[in-house]
Order: sequence, then structure tokens, then C-alpha cells
Amino acid sequence: MALPDPALVVLVGASGSGKSTWAAERYRAEEVISSDALRGIVGSGPHDLEASADAFAVLESVVTARLGRRLTTVVDTLGFDVARRRSWLSRARSAGLPTVLVLVETPAEECRRRNAARDRPLPSRVLAGQLLRQREVEAEVRDEGWDVVVPISAEPTPSAPRLAVARPTDDRTASTGVQVVLQVSRFPWGEEPMAWLRDVALAADQAGFAGLALMDHLIQIPQVGRAWDPIPEPWVTLGAVAALDTSLRLGTLCTPTTFRRPGITAKAAATLSALTGGRVFVGIGAGWWHREHAAYGLPFPSAATRFDDLEHAIQVMRALWAPGTKEYTAVGLTLPETTCYPRPTAPIPVIVGGNGERRTLRIAAALGDACNLLTSEPQVVRHKVDVLRQHCTDVGRDPSQVAVTVLDLPVVGRDREDVWRRVELHRGRTAAAAYAARKHAGTVAEHRDRHAGLAELGVSTVFLSTPDLDGPEAVLALGGLNA
Repeated sequence: MALPDPALVVLVGASGSGKSTWAAERYRAEEVISSDALRGIVGSGPHDLEASADAFAVLESVVTARLGRRLTTVVDTLGFDVARRRSWLSRARSAGLPTVLVLVETPAEECRRRNAARDRPLPSRVLAGQLLRQREVEAEVRDEGWDVVVPISAEPTPSAPRLAVARPTDDRTASTGVQVVLQVSRFPWGEEPMAWLRDVALAADQAGFAGLALMDHLIQIPQVGRAWDPIPEPWVTLGAVAALDTSLRLGTLCTPTTFRRPGITAKAAATLSALTGGRVFVGIGAGWWHREHAAYGLPFPSAATRFDDLEHAIQVMRALWAPGTKEYTAVGLTLPETTCYPRPTAPIPVIVGGNGERRTLRIAAALGDACNLLTSEPQVVRHKVDVLRQHCTDVGRDPSQVAVTVLDLPVVGRDREDVWRRVELHRGRTAAAAYAARKHAGTVAEHRDRHAGLAELGVSTVFLSTPDLDGPEAVLALGGLNA
């Protein structure tokens, strides 16, 4: 259809519907006013929801100025806000410009598929809400008086061809709807640490894991092994993995703020980002184990102080990763400059680890890109997600901007017999049935079903750590979780 030009063109559609692609193919970049792009200009990036108010203030000014000059103006937002939509319509009429509303009616399944393929997918519930709202808008606009209403369906994105190597494409979202990141917490590497680490990382890549995470501890924790078992420094170790030919995202789960000043962690993560082309995340927490602090001569402040330090740490890291070298000031925090080179190659997601409802989840809601729940129990996850979303509402942040991840510590076997063999091997003095239930003991197929259930609760990433992951063969045996 030939659309009027100049005109006001307002796009309406859920995330992943293809609005921005449609506009970019038909209009000059200067003609498209995007709320995401403006967040990147006035905030730390297109996903910086804290910058939304400023971004929309700029958007309104630009739209008003362009309409006043009778220039084609394409407004690229979700388009669901009735008041904003009708305000744009009124201003265009006052300027004597024709008005076009483009309803991007891409099938829900295609929106979900595109969302799952993103580096930072929306929680499934949020996208479902957008898809429902889309249908409501289609009824609303009939009475708004647009000169032209254009329903379109963006073409499905063609599947990327598989690389001619023995590993998956970069889309590491399983058909269950979650990405699975392998957390390596045990290091039975014998006399050849680097060879063992290399083989495990390459196996994780071949098995289709989305990433590889390392714990950040100074002494092996009793939940995993003995105090004299090796537990390597994670950022050094991740640097070694970065030299391998993989597509794995790399990071910690989690780095305690008590171990290092946050600027040092920011520097390590930025360097790793530069070395990997942006495949980095930072899991961060307040710290919990007094013993390792005492053993290494590190202070272990009160819980309240540690959580205050966690808030400051995230602010410091984000300030150092942001463009420029300007001064940064926040409540209780001043950096005279923010000089940190090399800069991260891509935005570095900050994952706030912990279950605490009063402080941890509120910090994640206010400052994090994700929270990591220390459980994969569905009833607990459902409750924690509700608490997180309420915190988001309380701090004025869109819940869709805070992903939900979980730490999953299952027993996984080839078949029922192998599952129970592993249960007997690891249960210690715990009753077999109780241990099996606590560890969700089951086959790969049973765990895939469980992960699909977690996706329905809004979980986007599962950090998986098994008690008997001792080498590359064990990693490859878990590959079916990523199908």
C-alpha cells in the first residue's frame, strides 16, 4: 500500500513483532523516533528502563518539532498507551498532516520465537500480556479517527544456517523456552588443569549450552566438596576459556562484593568482554560464607552493610561501563572520573544472586538486569517472581526488564536405573526418596519437561550444576537439555 508522505506514522505491536525492522526498510533513520534508541541516548542503553521517563520526554519534543515542520514522523514504541497515541493524532491533525496507524500483527508464535532468540528475552508472561493488549488495541483504534489503518504481518525471520562445525548456532534457547548455562563448581582436573578445563568448555559448547558460569569462592564450599579440593579464581579461569573457539557466554555466579572493590570487578568484566566480543555476564551477590573471609583476612561486615555495598557495587560497575569518562555521583557514592578502557564490547548483564525478599530482590528490581533464584522449585519460584514484580512496580520499573534465572542442582541420569544409581552415590545419610525429590532426580527428558514448566513461570535462564560433572563426557551427556 502506498502510504501518504509526509505523514504521522504510529507503529503498534508487541515485542518481536518486527515494528523496527518494518520502519527501517521504509523510512530514513532520521524519520523514525524510537523509544528504545532514545533510552540508549539518555540512558545506559536501549534496555535502561530507568531512563524511560527522560526518553519519552525527548520523544515527545522531537515528535512535536517534526510535526510542526510537517515532516514525516514515524513513532516506534509499543503503541499501547491510549493517551499518548491520541495526543500524537491530535498534534498531527493540528499540523494538517495525514495520520497512519500501522498494526503489526505478527503471529504470536513468531513473536515468542524471536523473543526466545534474543540475548535478553522478555519473561513469557510479559510477552503474553503484550500479545493480549495488542488485540485490545485493534478494537480501540477503530474509534480514534486515523486516516489510514494498515494491518500488516511481518515476515517470519528465516532460520540461520547451521555453522559447518560440530556445535550449535548462536541461538542457544532450547525448545523448552529457556537457555541453559552450565555452572562448573567442581574441578577434578588431576595433573592437567588447563587440558581438563579446555575439554569441559569445548564439550559445553558442542552440547549446546548457552554459557559457562563459575562460582567465586576462595575455599571449596561444603555443599560441593572438601575444603582442599581445587576451586580456581574465576576471572583468571574465564580468561583462559575466552581463548577457546566457542560461542559460550562467560561469567560468575556469583562474585561477592566483599572479595573485591567493584571497580576491579568492572575492569575484569570489561576486559573479558573485549576478549570475547561481548559474551560476558556478571553474577554478583552480598557474600555469605564467613569462613573464607576469615581465612583470607577479608572483612565480613554486617548483612545490612553488605547489601548497601551490593547496591553501590552495581552502580559503580554500570558507571564505569558507560560511555565517556565523566564524573559519577549517586547517594553515598562519588567517582571523580569513569575511565575504564577497554570498554565492554556489548552491554554486560548484571545478575543479582539470592532469594532474600526484602533486600536482594528489591536490589535486583531497582538495579539488576536479572535475579538468580537459588532454587528451581516451581512453587517457590512462582512466589519469588511475584515478589520481584511487586518490587519492580514499587521502584517504577517495568518487570519485563528484569529477567528471572534460577540455579538448578539436579541429579541427571541416562535412564531410571542410572538415575537411582546416582542418587545412591550422592545421598549420603539422607533417605533416597527425600534426596531424589530434593534434587529433582530424573532423566534428561524429565528435566526438559521441568525446564519447560519453569519457562511458563517466567524463567529465562537455568544455571545447571550437577553433583557428578567430572569431565567432558559428563557434559556431553547433558546435551539433550538444550535441544
